[in-house]
Amino acid sequence: GSLKSFKILIFFINSISIMRFSNILALSLLSSASAFAPSIARRSFSISTSLQMAELTQDELKKMVGYKAVDDYVESGMVVGLGTGSTAYFAVERLGQLLKDGTLKDIVAIPTSIRTKEQAEELEIPLVTLDTHSKLDVAIDGADEVDPQLNLVKGGGGALLREKMVEVCADKFIVIVDDSKLTDGLGPGFPIPVEITPFCHEHTLRLVGALPSCDGCKPVLRMGSSSSNVNDGDEIAVTDNGNYIVDLHFEEPIKDAVAMANEIKSTVGVVDHGLFCDMTTAVIISSADGISVKEP
Repeated sequence: GSLKSFKILIFFINSISIMRFSNILALSLLSSASAFAPSIARRSFSISTSLQMAELTQDELKKMVGYKAVDDYVESGMVVGLGTGSTAYFAVERLGQLLKDGTLKDIVAIPTSIRTKEQAEELEIPLVTLDTHSKLDVAIDGADEVDPQLNLVKGGGGALLREKMVEVCADKFIVIVDDSKLTDGLGPGFPIPVEITPFCHEHTLRLVGALPSCDGCKPVLRMGSSSSNVNDGDEIAVTDNGNYIVDLHFEEPIKDAVAMANEIKSTVGVVDHGLFCDMTTAVIISSADGISVKEP
């Protein structure tokens, strides 16, 4: 058991310096029996939450949760939803690795954006669409905010519609984040994106901003790149679906995320929004103290 755990850990941290590797290896071998043995059959490399990872970069922490999500929740023969963003990137990378080395077989995947599709194609991951596979076994994606009820804000990268269409069809939806994404209340920490039709978009922006559940918000039309909610251009941002995005900025926490989600979705001119409520199966969280998993 310890030998297999050792090999998995070596493979996982190949981008970490020799010094970091030595520190992590020493700690992980001491706890390998308890950390790895229960889930070796599923290729899990569960890392003890007592493992100190303060020296790891943000990308290294993202890589850990991305790899863990695939190792713990993806099995041969599954239909897998591939998320979009800097954390989901590593889950896609790990899936490609395990398919290439033969650990996983007979996998098909559904990407949630053009850039995820391009990454998956480079890794030779077999791709399908919802048109042929309306039921998914698991979907893995990041999030911009997570509240105590595991409701999410997603869509900072502009892929919220395709993400929701794919992830709502999954038997399990696994969210991968670092602990900076955890919040007591959605809203102030990250704007709520709303995808709207280009037709009379200013009208729809005003309608959404005036909704009772959105009281106090400042609706801002996203400009420049659709993959960033920071204004980085003079042209209106256009999503993969040809739509616009309005970002709702809040100074106070949203009182009722579920009610707000329903009210926005029922507004004519709105395609969908970045509130993902009652969808999460588990959240895998990285922090300086290690990896933890939170479930509803």
